[in-house]
Amino acid sequence: MKKPSPAALFLGFLPFVGVCFTVPLWDRVNPVVLGLPFNLFWMLAWACVTPLLMLWAYRIERRR
Repeated sequence: MKKPSPAALFLGFLPFVGVCFTVPLWDRVNPVVLGLPFNLFWMLAWACVTPLLMLWAYRIERRR
């Protein structure tokens, strides 16, 4: 089994960092974005972006 490329590892690490280590930046109720408190919007945004990043990482690995 080959080791994953650094690019794929970076893409897999981004959602983890975006959700876990940015809490002090987004831990507030105001402002409201699209009718949602900002913290809920932030988590939902990462839930939508994560599959796209994983698809990108998959395609990078598949080319290798």
